[in-house]
Amino acid sequence: MDTGRSAADVVDDRGGLRLQWSSIFAGALMASALSLILLSFGAAVGLGVSSSSPSWRDASAALALLSGLFLILQALVSFGVGGYVAGRTQRVINATPVDVVESNDGLHGLTTWALAVIVGGTIIALVGLSTARAVVQSRPAATAAEPLLSAEIDRIYRSPRRPANLDIGYERAEAGRILLTSSGHTGVSTEDRSYLIQQVAVATGLPAVEAEKRVDSVIGDARSAIQRSRRSAVILAFSVAAALLLGAVAAWAAACAGGRHRDGATLPEWMGGRPTTPVPVV
Repeated sequence: MDTGRSAADVVDDRGGLRLQWSSIFAGALMASALSLILLSFGAAVGLGVSSSSPSWRDASAALALLSGLFLILQALVSFGVGGYVAGRTQRVINATPVDVVESNDGLHGLTTWALAVIVGGTIIALVGLSTARAVVQSRPAATAAEPLLSAEIDRIYRSPRRPANLDIGYERAEAGRILLTSSGHTGVSTEDRSYLIQQVAVATGLPAVEAEKRVDSVIGDARSAIQRSRRSAVILAFSVAAALLLGAVAAWAAACAGGRHRDGATLPEWMGGRPTTPVPVV
């Protein structure tokens, strides 16, 4: 049965569905670079939901939400630009149907988004690994409580009468592990609380009553700090997930727009194209 199409046409259609990695890499690099610039700008102006400074936990919920919205906005811009570059620079060699070309443009945008996410995640993982390794090497007894509860641990062992050459690194790490349990359902156990009071009294020279008051105050502050940190972590995780999902949509739509610009076609109105004026029938 003759379908009116030659074997060359079938090969051409198949060739139009192939990914062009040069365009994908160009779009991914553009998206990663723009995302890095926007994230650096956001961190510089204070739009960050996490920081190495203990004071970031005292930020209001409104600032955390604003930081999440900025994270989503930068994802739309960076992935949109990367997707547009991937669609705009793609070479259409064969005469394929319009719907196939548009699907191929969208696929290029989605692949650009995936590659940019992998590149960005790898960079963040490497930076975090190097930072954690530096902390462990400088302070072997440091625990996960140090960056989170460093101010509380400093306050619990504060004493002007302590000798300058006294190393309390292990005691600090042990106190940090005890304070981390304050966020649990049962809180700090009675045994750990009594042990911590004894350690503070010995290290600071405070009377037992004063050491007990200080430990109880620090336990309450640590519980509040962990709760605020958990709230910010939830907002950050939701913002990252929403930014990545919306970034995929933006990359797909922007790649289709770039393909239309490449082919000289008119963009739809929702992409900023001019509405088509109907031709009057004479």
